[in-house]
Amino acid sequence: MDQSAGSGAASPTLHRPMATPPPFWASQPPGYRNLSLSCRLTYLSVSTSELIKKSLLISLYPLGAACRHRLWMWGEQTLTLSGVPTATSPVYFFPCRVFLMAVLVGLIVWLALDTSKRPEQLISFAGLCALVLFLFACSKHHGAVSWRAVFWGLGLEFVLGIFIIRTDPGFAAFQWLGDQIQIFLSYTTAGSSFVFGETLITQAFAFQALPIVVFFSCVMSILYYLGFMQWIILKISWVLQVTMGTTATETLSVAGNIFVGQTEAPLLVLPYLADMTLSEVHAVMTGGFSTIAGSVMGAYMSFGIDPSSLIAASVMAAPCALAMAKLVYPEVEESKFKSEEGVKLTRGEEQNILEAASNGAAASVGLVANIAANLIAFLAVLKFINAALSWFGSLVNIPDLSFQIICSYILMPVAFLMGADWADAPLVAELLGIKIFLNEFVAYEQLSKYKKNRLAGLEEWSGSHKQWISVRAEVITTFALCGFANLSSIGIMLGGLTSMIPQRKSEFASIVLRALLTGACVSMLNACVAGILYVPRGEVADCPGFLNTVNFNTTSYDIYRCCRQLFAHLASLSNCCGHYNNTVCAMKP
Repeated sequence: MDQSAGSGAASPTLHRPMATPPPFWASQPPGYRNLSLSCRLTYLSVSTSELIKKSLLISLYPLGAACRHRLWMWGEQTLTLSGVPTATSPVYFFPCRVFLMAVLVGLIVWLALDTSKRPEQLISFAGLCALVLFLFACSKHHGAVSWRAVFWGLGLEFVLGIFIIRTDPGFAAFQWLGDQIQIFLSYTTAGSSFVFGETLITQAFAFQALPIVVFFSCVMSILYYLGFMQWIILKISWVLQVTMGTTATETLSVAGNIFVGQTEAPLLVLPYLADMTLSEVHAVMTGGFSTIAGSVMGAYMSFGIDPSSLIAASVMAAPCALAMAKLVYPEVEESKFKSEEGVKLTRGEEQNILEAASNGAAASVGLVANIAANLIAFLAVLKFINAALSWFGSLVNIPDLSFQIICSYILMPVAFLMGADWADAPLVAELLGIKIFLNEFVAYEQLSKYKKNRLAGLEEWSGSHKQWISVRAEVITTFALCGFANLSSIGIMLGGLTSMIPQRKSEFASIVLRALLTGACVSMLNACVAGILYVPRGEVADCPGFLNTVNFNTTSYDIYRCCRQLFAHLASLSNCCGHYNNTVCAMKP
């Protein structure tokens, strides 16, 4: 029996089922028969009847073995999940090659037909290509790039995006999930109102949003104690490792970043961190910068940010982060962790579920204090910077000069390439600048103000000031802000990793800036994918009928949007003109 490529351990022997296999399989060479071992193990673990197991084993032999072997042969090295040999005739994976090519051609044709209906999607596609080329230009070792990891990572991101954004079942499922999470997090008020009182939790941000972090941290600790989170993370990392060909440790850490923060995810691979290669450590850092923690996600939801977009952005960022990490810092060393064998996720040391809940709540105190302190400091610094810039600007007849305006001019091309309309690009660029140079908490808080203005039906422009951005721009911005890639996170990342492995401090410091840049670009790539796949949903189709029946004593975004269109019914047009003091009508041709 051949040995696994990464661990050197002999592959486990699996006895054939009692039923005699067809003569065809008996006539095949031993190397080909070994290809089905992993497929057998997978289906034997399914909790179904023995009859179904045996039927699946026999019927899925050809395609399962061929596709499995194709995955192994695609990368530079052999994955070591089942000890499959690398040298086999191409005829064995021909069906899988045909299938993959058909999927690729189908995706290209679908994108071509889809973008022909909405040309603005081409801008987002151009932005995606530009960002990938930029990251390739920044690559540490151009000749060592694993294009398998890059294309599979982007492919998985697209597949997830298509399911979540474009398909009705996927969109409905994530909308439902987001609604349920919001309902679940609303139970936080039971504890916070008792401690702080009803008045404070409705009027003060610190008592409204930050207690959600405590509650969510408590729940996550319970799920870790029960082993549920470890199970989910292992399943996600297995999919990423099998398809992308990455090592076990870096994949586990990036998968964990979907649920935990940039300092908690490395704890999943703490026993192995000292022996990980620089490329693997770079992937760990990039995963931390590219995603947000589940605990702060609850706080962003309390701002009014769309829950389904936040969840989708965090999930889609994982394969993209791993792909771009391997593009920017490819593997040139020999990793000790090519295989899952020996890499385990352990449960906590809590004795019971109550201790787990208590420890989770207590552990969040530092996080809550850190969030509050950073918000106080950064908002104060931003106010001071704007005051100083305004003073300097007044000397050159630019009294409105501010940090946001500077960011809007510098990052406006990036915002436009992500898919935001040119009119929305300055505001989106402002939010990007706030996220990168301050933090995403402040940026999401500002985005929530724009969203509230839009939902309230305020006019789009107040003089020369734009009061809100379009729904499409909101979705793109939500994806672009979903990550910890900001300057303050450099200290957090270095401090966390150095406290775990002090002897590698200089190595960590040498790659952290590259990882920060990669993480920021991953969030923008995610936004480009959202821009490519986004389609309007839930908008009023019959504006004339809607405006003839709507109550104009209130204001909403639907009223404003319909009032901006050219109506067939003069009565509804007259109502709109009066409601908006003829400013809408004045803009008509």
